Amino acid sequence: MNFTKRFQVKPGRRVKLADFDPDDTAGLHKKEVKDRLEENVEKLADWQYRLYAENKRAVLLILQGMDTCGKDGTIAHVMCGLNPQGCRITSFKQPSSNELEHDFLWRIHRAVPGRGQIGIFNRSHYEEVLIVRVHELVPKAVWSRRYDQINQFEKILAGNDVTVVKFFLHISKKEQLERLKARLQDPTKLWKFNPDDLKERKRWKDYMAAYEDALSRCSTKEAPWFIIPSNKKWARNLIVSQILLETLQRMRPQYPKPTVDPKKFKL
Repeated sequence: MNFTKRFQVKPGRRVKLADFDPDDTAGLHKKEVKDRLEENVEKLADWQYRLYAENKRAVLLILQGMDTCGKDGTIAHVMCGLNPQGCRITSFKQPSSNELEHDFLWRIHRAVPGRGQIGIFNRSHYEEVLIVRVHELVPKAVWSRRYDQINQFEKILAGNDVTVVKFFLHISKKEQLERLKARLQDPTKLWKFNPDDLKERKRWKDYMAAYEDALSRCSTKEAPWFIIPSNKKWARNLIVSQILLETLQRMRPQYPKPTVDPKKFKL
């Protein structure tokens, strides 16, 4: 199965998240996923090594979703085989005073991976058309312009050999509630519980509308969105790993041609 084709938002498509089942497992069964995920993790490590050696292109992976959707878990389970030398993870929190004195993409551009690197964004510039919109932090006249500005920015990245892959980790409101309860009941997860998450739940419909616009207006040929069903963590991890693997395989990074003849050296 081509997961890239199945879960990609086609450019120009109007997204209604009610049409996407967060419990979808793509026909996968939990028992088979463990071995397949381990195999994908090994393959990702090999392709990352080739990308690093080639040193001509980069990959930018963007993770977005509601609280508890599994951004951290996806990174932990899918990216665990990557060499830290060629991988950079950036988590975007509330902008600092210095960042607010620049345009909204300034801090994003600074974190874009260099040649040979895989960059992972835990949240991203899309917060500027999500939380900023929902909480009315800037006027509509400001945030509504940002869809086109984001598309132009990502097109520039693609034109400079940065392959952009964007994942929306789609969970249901009910599943989020169960995960919030689990955090309260598990001493090892209690530190992750934030009372503000409960306040954000009250804005669920507003967030869904904001995500639908972002997914509809910003899934492009250069930087596609993928809607990943994420109620089942094991399915989420396998699907993300497979799409990332398919992306690298299409890129086909190559080892550089040797600069020396090994036959001339005797060690």
